[in-house]
Amino acid sequence: MKSGLGVLLAGLLSLSGTGRAIGPQVPAAEREAARDITPERLRAHIRFLASDLLEGRGPTTRGDRFAEAYLQSQLEALGLAPGAPEGGFIQKVPLVGIRPASAAGAVFRSDRGVTQGVPGESFVGSSGVQLPEAKVEDAEIVFVGYGIQAPEYRWDDFKSADLAGKVLLIMNNDPEGSASEPDLFAGKTRLRYGRWDYKYAMAGSKGAAGAIIIHTTPSAGYPWQVVKSSWSGELFELPDDGKPRVQVKGWATEELARSIAALGGKDLDQLRSAAQDRSFRPVPLGVKMSFALHNEISRKESGNVIAVLRGSDPVRAKEAVLYTAHHDHLGLKPGPKPGEELIYHGALDNASGVAAVLSVARAFASLPAKPARSIVFAFVAGEEQGLLGSQWLAAHPPFPAGRIAADINVDMIGWFGKTRDLTMIGLGKSSLDADVEALAAMQGRTVKPDAFPDRGAFYRSDQYSLAQVGIPAAYLGGGNDVIGKPEGFGRQERERFEKSDYHQPSDAFREDWDLSGAVEDVQLDFYLGCRLANAKGMPVWKSGDEFEPARRKALAEAAKDAGALNPPVR
Repeated sequence: MKSGLGVLLAGLLSLSGTGRAIGPQVPAAEREAARDITPERLRAHIRFLASDLLEGRGPTTRGDRFAEAYLQSQLEALGLAPGAPEGGFIQKVPLVGIRPASAAGAVFRSDRGVTQGVPGESFVGSSGVQLPEAKVEDAEIVFVGYGIQAPEYRWDDFKSADLAGKVLLIMNNDPEGSASEPDLFAGKTRLRYGRWDYKYAMAGSKGAAGAIIIHTTPSAGYPWQVVKSSWSGELFELPDDGKPRVQVKGWATEELARSIAALGGKDLDQLRSAAQDRSFRPVPLGVKMSFALHNEISRKESGNVIAVLRGSDPVRAKEAVLYTAHHDHLGLKPGPKPGEELIYHGALDNASGVAAVLSVARAFASLPAKPARSIVFAFVAGEEQGLLGSQWLAAHPPFPAGRIAADINVDMIGWFGKTRDLTMIGLGKSSLDADVEALAAMQGRTVKPDAFPDRGAFYRSDQYSLAQVGIPAAYLGGGNDVIGKPEGFGRQERERFEKSDYHQPSDAFREDWDLSGAVEDVQLDFYLGCRLANAKGMPVWKSGDEFEPARRKALAEAAKDAGALNPPVR
């Protein structure tokens, strides 16, 4: 016989609340509430949040505080309750600011000569430590392929090499598999191993003094200009957790990386080719690097703005459906002219996602009968700095992770009209697939996976932080099959945005956006939350998914308090 805990956990896992066909209509009350989600309301929120007045909403700035105040006032006006775990609407997120006070270019030398990494042009370096000085001096450079250690794929780029005090030159992304192993690292789909933060953390764990990631547009998923804008000025981190760190975190253009390899008598293409095989071993280049940063260190705060709509069921109200969107962007950055500052408005990324979740909150507030589970709306800080606000939220949630049914995250909405399809980032990972597919079918649309899987979108937005503590995620994006437009129009628009506007001042509010498709997407986000809030069971990650163990652990911890959960159905 199973123990009471085992029976309860089994019931939770079997009653995912998903996989059952939805009727041709959602309840009339939900449809009526969804009418509050309009292009005009989306547009109004975006217009304000992306205005010059908020100066790009950089973390801890005046614009950041304006955004938080605006969000709190909107949530209060809807009659929602404060949702921060410590009380109030604002969950304080402690941040450490690191601003380079001075830095020279990185110097690379060997017996064959010297080359320099020109700041911004070919090299971007930032401090890996929260100290007034970060430096490497005559540190040997070692090429370590992708810099990945993944036992589940029998992959180890390090091979027990002694890398203490070295600077690691690392390829971006992760291997794409081969004809004999097409599923290696999920093929062309970028996994967490392809993220820059994973690579820097791995370098630190090996005792390396520094790590340089080789940028190419295909491997990064964005052009060099995004590296320049994202890694300049004051950068923020959560307070040091004591884990090993590199002194210097760097990015190099492909041209600079090629020059560094040549200084060591190596060919970069040959090195990268060798790194595609499991037998690869780290390659010392015989090149030394010197680079120093003098930093201004400050301790500041930003905030996650959190509100809650309490559920109507006495038991399930202790559980929640979570909505997230990040309210920050890049703030002010130096312009090309001396003394000039440019505003990085962050209109689509992510004033638009904030507008979407505010609209969903309004729809929930207007329901005549509240859903069974509680609904939490969290507008998180510091996403552009490395998912900082959502990391803090995941570590300090308003409801335990095992009592959160799912995270519905919105990071950018569609701006070019209605589509026949809907993109689900992470399709195939959780039982939420069936819910999303049923609701999309009700709208006459189909659900498609990420159109750009090589860019690793699932691991680049806030739902990733929540997934790491086990919470299933629905990260929905607009479709690409645009009604009334030529085939490929939606994809072309997204590629144009990425090339020209992503993390640039030109991501600004535009009057000519067609938000009719965004309305359908946001309405689906609302319907999904209603469905999950009233379902008897809890969503789960699919068997074998990377986040399944964390979900089982979270559910087991929550099940210890059996009175707060649904009894299993026999």
